[in-house]
Amino acid sequence: MRTIPISTIEHEVRVERALVAHPRFSDKRSGDADYDLEEAVGLTEALGAEVGEARIVPIREVQVSNFFGSGQIADMAAAIAGQQLSMVVVNGELTPIQQRNLEKALSVKVIDRTGLILEIFGLRAATKEGRLQVELARLNYERSRLVRTWTHLERQRGGQGFLAGPGETQIESDRRQLNDKIDRLKRQLDDVRRTRDLQRAKRKRSGERIVALVGYTNAGKSTLFNRLTTGGVLAKDMLFATLDTTHRILPLPSGQNAILSDTVGFISDLPTQLITAFRATLEETLEADVLLHVRDISDPLTGRRREEVMEVLEQIGAGEEAGQEIIEVWNKADLLPGSRHEDLSSLAERARVEASLTDAFVVSCLSGDGIDALLLGIEEALTRGDEIIDVTITPKMFAAHAWLHQNGHVLAEDAGEGGEVDMTVRLSETDAGKFRAKYSELVN
Repeated sequence: MRTIPISTIEHEVRVERALVAHPRFSDKRSGDADYDLEEAVGLTEALGAEVGEARIVPIREVQVSNFFGSGQIADMAAAIAGQQLSMVVVNGELTPIQQRNLEKALSVKVIDRTGLILEIFGLRAATKEGRLQVELARLNYERSRLVRTWTHLERQRGGQGFLAGPGETQIESDRRQLNDKIDRLKRQLDDVRRTRDLQRAKRKRSGERIVALVGYTNAGKSTLFNRLTTGGVLAKDMLFATLDTTHRILPLPSGQNAILSDTVGFISDLPTQLITAFRATLEETLEADVLLHVRDISDPLTGRRREEVMEVLEQIGAGEEAGQEIIEVWNKADLLPGSRHEDLSSLAERARVEASLTDAFVVSCLSGDGIDALLLGIEEALTRGDEIIDVTITPKMFAAHAWLHQNGHVLAEDAGEGGEVDMTVRLSETDAGKFRAKYSELVN
């Protein structure tokens, strides 16, 4: 018998081949279905699966037991057999019974939109906090699906013989164990939230100005983050390429600094479990002075994506209603035809003039076009409530001179013959109050 050296054996990693099905309901715009299917394909590829086939499935009425009609299921089964597919991704929400019945009918693994996003988040979470949040969301999802996920639920524990009671069913035991794990994770995340609250309070006391990036996933937030800072954040043409919040120093044109934070990308129909679990991360946006809403302006559904982002901000209590200024960053302008680019540039300029419109800047985070104008706009928004004060620093009070240089933006400085220094300084409203409380006699 001939033996094959171990070194010559190729270890193949099995890649799931998927059928992606997007249900198109009669009350939805048919023109959007192609873009929704494209997003579902992107999510599937972000999971590391290969898409063998992608199709739009018209739905007049959802079938309670199988979601799809019998003829549609037969068509899927034929495609699965013909192309040797191993997974079906349904770009919608399935009940546990529907998911179980589809798996039986198709003889492959079936995953819905919520499960797909949870799987991606599980792969992407890098920090301890991120992993805790994903695990909490996953357990809440699994708790409602014990009947599908675990095959040993018919067993019972406890009673023996004819007279003993049935005892605790396995499903009850497993659900209880899940509840215990969920409670433990919630306590750990509460600790994380308290730590974040302390960090935010410290930043607030120090008077740091904070800018937060928000936007639909894959709009270019991480690319912009790296362009504006020394970020080093993964920026990839992939849905949910990054999950964990990152903070960096943002240098402003005047020489002042702010803090820039990059948050998780939003998506339509973001699972409730994820909004709840990632609340500690999403709440980072609540402390921001300015929100940069990064939009892929080349996306045909950019208007709809904007509304979906605004809905999530409203859910967590952030945005304009919370008193935060929003600047829209119309990214990927390099993908637009020339005439469209000019029209958007004119619209953005008008938006920056009219008080009723949200400030907007047309940029290309990839090439850097428009970034300088954006930075000026960010600084203007951050300093809109600032005060400009004139002070005279005497030699005995020269500690005030160092304080102003450290906390303000010195616009003018003139040393007199007697050692006094006349200064004109821009200070935030908070810092101006601090200075008056400490050095009121120096203010002219």
